[in-house]
Amino acid sequence: VRIQTERHYNGIWHCIQETYRTEKVWGFYKGVSASVLTVSVISSVSFGTYKNFLCTICKLRYGAADAKPSKVDVSLAGGAAGAVRVVLMTPSEVAKVRMQTQRNPHPSVASPQPVSKPKYRGSLHCLKVIAKEEGFGGLYKGCSALLCRDCSSSAIYFLTYSALCDWLTPAGKNKPGFLVVLLSGGFAGVLAWGLATPMDVIKSRMQTDESDQHKYKGLVHCARESVRKEGAKVLFKGLGLNCIRAFPVNMVVFVTYEAVLRFTDRYTN
Repeated sequence: VRIQTERHYNGIWHCIQETYRTEKVWGFYKGVSASVLTVSVISSVSFGTYKNFLCTICKLRYGAADAKPSKVDVSLAGGAAGAVRVVLMTPSEVAKVRMQTQRNPHPSVASPQPVSKPKYRGSLHCLKVIAKEEGFGGLYKGCSALLCRDCSSSAIYFLTYSALCDWLTPAGKNKPGFLVVLLSGGFAGVLAWGLATPMDVIKSRMQTDESDQHKYKGLVHCARESVRKEGAKVLFKGLGLNCIRAFPVNMVVFVTYEAVLRFTDRYTN
């Protein structure tokens, strides 16, 4: 978020050094409560929408919910999952971005000036302040960019995972093995974030725009102004970091997803 919204960082390592120098370890965990409080619900809704939407498509097109879906079916279900997720996700994303771009120097860092009280004391307090100052619409800033990001990236995410699982699973086996799930999930995450990063940059910039700033009038204006001032490369800020994070995170996500599905299948049977 800091690399995407601020111009003075030379790269990932410089951002890490500066964050640690001024805010110590806590600086890397800003906005974490917003993510922790919502991640389970958002993941549940996302994967639940995907699975149920896919079953509905298969039932309508092929007459059976457990029929093998086409690549288009998987993409449509993935896009639907991304769209539904945005409704729940946007307020927590706004809180996370505002918290992560707010500077709170660590008490141990010497400063000639007295440290001012932070505007946002936590994620919930941040949401409360935004709602008070900017209205309900403030909680959904960047929603258009998030919708574009999640619909397209979620479609690629589930399509890549499904295609890789089919390709790597030996003939005669109904379900992918543990290693296949790990690799497919990791690569699906990397490809999805590769596609999502430009809109992720725009979303982060729109969400940092507070009520007294009004730098951006909307998605297109934000994209145009960012490219005009910093060049087209601005749309790929944080790409490397997103991809480095995406591989291990989505390995774990899909292994957990498959394990839960298999457990519930056995339990219900």
